[in-house]
Amino acid sequence: QVQLVESGGGLVQTGGSLRLSCAASGRTFTFYTMGWFRQAPGKDREFVAAISWGGVITRYADSVKGRFTISRDNAKNTMYLQMNSLKPEDTALYYCATGPRATSDSSRYQYDYWGQGTQVTVSS
Repeated sequence: QVQLVESGGGLVQTGGSLRLSCAASGRTFTFYTMGWFRQAPGKDREFVAAISWGGVITRYADSVKGRFTISRDNAKNTMYLQMNSLKPEDTALYYCATGPRATSDSSRYQYDYWGQGTQVTVSS
C-alpha cells in the first residue's frame, strides 16, 4: 500500500501561483509513475500532469502546458506541482495518484493509489 497526502492548495487571484505537494509513504513508490488530476464540481476527474519514476519523462494536459511544472524528489518521497498564471478555470480539487500500472500516458484508471485532494480556488 501507498499513502498519499496532498497539501498547498488555497485561494489565489487570477495570474497568481501555487505550489502543490504530494507526500508519499508506505511501499516504495520511487519506481512508480506519479500523476496529478483535478476535478471541478459537476465535472469528471481530468488528467493534469504525470512524471516518470526517474523524473525524466513528463506529460501535461494541453490546458496547463507552459503554466504548470511537475517534479519529484524521491529522496523526500514527495512530488510537486508548480502552478503559475492561474486562471479561474483551474479551480478544482487536485489529487495526486500513483501505482505500479501507471505510465506517463495513462488515464486515471491505471492509477491505484489516490490522495484525498487539496482545493485550489482561483478568483477572477
